[in-house]
Amino acid sequence: MKIAVYGRPFNDSAVIPYIQELFDVLAQHGAGIYVHQQLHHFLDGKINTVKYDILKDHGFLRESIDVLITLGGDGTLLDIVTLIRDSGTPVIGINFGRLGFLASVNKSDIAAAIYAVVNKEFTLDSRELLQIESDENIFGEDNFALNDFTIHKRDDSAMITMHASLDGEFLNSYWGDGIIVSTSTGSTAYSLSCGGPIIFPQSNNIVITPISPHNLNVRPIVLPDSSTLTFEVECRSANYLVSCDSRTAVIEKMMKFHVRKAGFQLNLIRLNNESYLSTLRNKLLWGLDARNY
Repeated sequence: MKIAVYGRPFNDSAVIPYIQELFDVLAQHGAGIYVHQQLHHFLDGKINTVKYDILKDHGFLRESIDVLITLGGDGTLLDIVTLIRDSGTPVIGINFGRLGFLASVNKSDIAAAIYAVVNKEFTLDSRELLQIESDENIFGEDNFALNDFTIHKRDDSAMITMHASLDGEFLNSYWGDGIIVSTSTGSTAYSLSCGGPIIFPQSNNIVITPISPHNLNVRPIVLPDSSTLTFEVECRSANYLVSCDSRTAVIEKMMKFHVRKAGFQLNLIRLNNESYLSTLRNKLLWGLDARNY
């Protein structure tokens, strides 16, 4: 089995022993190990020698890797969406961050998780993505998002106006700090912190969540993921921000954005001892009340 490992440079040296454990366990299982060059440069001289190949060609990653492991938090896992794109390569995240909705494997469970992956004791949790098109192709070929597409005012600017249409019909004009179009995966991210609902991955929905709306009667709205949304932005200041997950661009003029479901999915590895409900309970601390005991 060919397994690739991706991660950002870490500020916390305490994670190094866990990375060493990961490589040791992969070697014990006879896996072919491929390390993304960014992680390789960070680890150079920090871990004991384990034979691996440096992954430089993203095409090889998309075409020849059986499983991709990310080291970090949810943001790190979001990074790899642009690397594997529509290849269908299964992804599992080991959580070195904080909350970890997507990177759900605890760093203390590395050995058990790798055993399950190598022996294929898992299911695939397919997640929908959003595709964003605009008058100018501002995100290039990486114009898709696993979590959300966001329009947001600059920190020092006045509120912006976003005219929204749904499948060609006018929906609403939103006045406020911005707007979030979220997938079911992203419903537990920025959208949730702005008052949006939690959407189960299999529900085939997306949600529009306004950010600090000027009108108090404007609330999040849940739509079928077959919808096509169009936004035209007005802004008093010189510019505003748009983002696909963690990729952000500054826009300096009025522009239309079209948002729809992408034509491919991301396959998350779900180990047999976990479920979406158990992740929600653990991460959101549901049921942890003295009255339940």
